Amino acid sequence: MIRVSIIGAGNLASHLYRTFIHNDEIQLEKIFSRKAGRLSFVQENELKSHSLEELGDPDIIFLAVKDEAIVEVAQKLSIKNGFFVHCSGGNELKVLSEFENHGVFYPLQTFSKDKRIDFRNIPICIEANSEENLQKLKDFASLVSEKVFEVDSEKRRALHLAAVFVNNFTNHLYTIASDFCSENGIPFDILKPLMKETVSKLDTLPPYSAQTGPAIRNDKKTIMAHMEMLNEEHKKIYKLLTASIQKIHGKEL
Repeated sequence: MIRVSIIGAGNLASHLYRTFIHNDEIQLEKIFSRKAGRLSFVQENELKSHSLEELGDPDIIFLAVKDEAIVEVAQKLSIKNGFFVHCSGGNELKVLSEFENHGVFYPLQTFSKDKRIDFRNIPICIEANSEENLQKLKDFASLVSEKVFEVDSEKRRALHLAAVFVNNFTNHLYTIASDFCSENGIPFDILKPLMKETVSKLDTLPPYSAQTGPAIRNDKKTIMAHMEMLNEEHKKIYKLLTASIQKIHGKEL
């Protein structure tokens, strides 16, 4: 039985809680948040903590907080002899170097509190300051996921940036498309089969080969017609992405 505590109450923390609490080989001791209301997703009152002094004596303490808050929270911890891991893709291992035992447990996935996810299918990227701690983290990660990877800080930061492109930026484009559909009285659901097919094609094709659309065809008439339909902000995005596609594929700009 591995004993753990969680610092944080955001989207990731809520998913770690649900995953840990239902695993027979993991004992969740405490989950911390300064604000009581943020732990409403925790069913067991005895697990809730609003003091960093009440984390217990776990084998691993997870800092599932915002990237910019990791160092600040770490400095407030009076416990120094535990095994502390952060869950950030963008922060290096060394941000926790004040602790003798420290590591990284980075689940590469997008998390929303009300959307359940099966952790078994989530890639977990791990790193630690010693071989012993790396093995501990690997053993633990294997309890919750079938996809555990050793990824150092430099590669993890690159992976995090790539994830921003495929997830955050893509979802922003979905938002623009959704708003455009609403403005024109079109159900956004009509686009979902197209969105799913675009992703499913990547199981058999590299993204470069899967590219379609007026930009790669250099369909100037369609491109100009689209531009005329957009507001100034979205016109800039459309023009920038069109130019980028054409540059990558060697089309005439």
